[in-house]
This record gives sequence, structure tokens and C-alpha cells, in this order.
Amino acid sequence: MIQIDDAGSGSLIGGTCIAATRVETGEYVYDFIPVSYYQNNMFHSKLYLEKSYQIVFSLLKRLKWKPQEKMEICQGYMFDQVRIIFEAKKIPCFSTKIVYPLQPLIEKTFQDYALSLGLLPQYVMYTKYPLHFHRILRWVYADYNKRMKLCKTGWKSWKRYGNLPVNMEEDVLYKRNYTCLKCGKAIQTGSKVRRLEYHSNCPNIIFLHNKCI
Repeated sequence: MIQIDDAGSGSLIGGTCIAATRVETGEYVYDFIPVSYYQNNMFHSKLYLEKSYQIVFSLLKRLKWKPQEKMEICQGYMFDQVRIIFEAKKIPCFSTKIVYPLQPLIEKTFQDYALSLGLLPQYVMYTKYPLHFHRILRWVYADYNKRMKLCKTGWKSWKRYGNLPVNMEEDVLYKRNYTCLKCGKAIQTGSKVRRLEYHSNCPNIIFLHNKCI
């Protein structure tokens, strides 16, 4: 049986991972819808749905899928066009919530991908709400001009919170256990820092090393 799922469509940064596995053998293949499909007119035209079915058929080809094999596909909107084309081609598939074995595989793939973009481990791992929008937004504002290019800027939430006024001032940080959200390294207690302040769904304060400005 083949399972097909997606990961990352709800993450502010990065594209979306589309993956498939053959349950019996553990064969696993994946590809990414680039983040550009979630920006400007590409997003508003929903071209990411077209890209999704292109990737799905590519993954099935790589797995050498045969028509007699059963197929489970995630019931989410990311595969709406896939289901339409499957139906037109009379390809049987069952829409359901994908769990083991594919779910942990694809979640790990997207996690590694997010880390490769520079996101700090504490934003992806060791948290009850990984890749939370407003937490990632803090990371984006710490290096805005570079990191905004990694964002799904077509989202309504980005239109609302993605270009907020930011106040920057010099400060001295006396609190412990703070990390510079630009370089990812610890800030020593008593260090001179830059304090960034903005207001999204709540007031936000970001501390950066002076040298990171």
C-alpha cells in the first residue's frame, strides 16, 4: 500500500513537503513545493495545488506504483486537485488522516528542512507548538530583509503582521538565558544589546548582539 501526505503547509516559513511511502517495504520519497508558490500571484492563483499533483505523480513514478496497489492520501486541501485527477483517471484512492508509518517520516523531513533554512532548534523541537506563527515571526523580524524571503507572504496573516513598525534601541541585558535571534548564540548577562520592539497579537521584545546589527 502507498501512503501520501504533506507537511509544512501551515508553517510561515518554507514551502510544503509532499511525501509518499510504500508501507510494506519502507521505501520513502519526497519533494517540496517551493515557497515561491505561496507568494504574490502564484499564491492567489493557488498554483501550489497544481504543483502538488505534479509532485504526487512524480513520487508514484519513483516508487514504480502499480494500479493494483492500494493508496491512502491525506484528506487535506493540499490534495484537492490530486483527487480530481485520480477520479478522472479512475485511479482508486482512499482519503484519510495519514498516521504511521508516513507521518513521523514526513514530519522529520520538514523539521530538518526548517532547520536548514536557519530556524533555531527550539522553534522546531522541544515544544508543544512547533512552528507556531507568532514565534516564527519573532525570528523573521530579527533579520527581516533576509528572512521575509523565506515566508509565505501571500497569507492573510502575513498581510496583517508581516510589515509592522519596529522600534530599535540600545540596551544592556541583565537577564539570563537569552539567545540572539539573529545569530542563534547566547547573549552574555550584562552585555550591550539592541532591543527590537513591535506589537503583533501582543507586545514583542527581541534582543540581538550589537555585532549582529
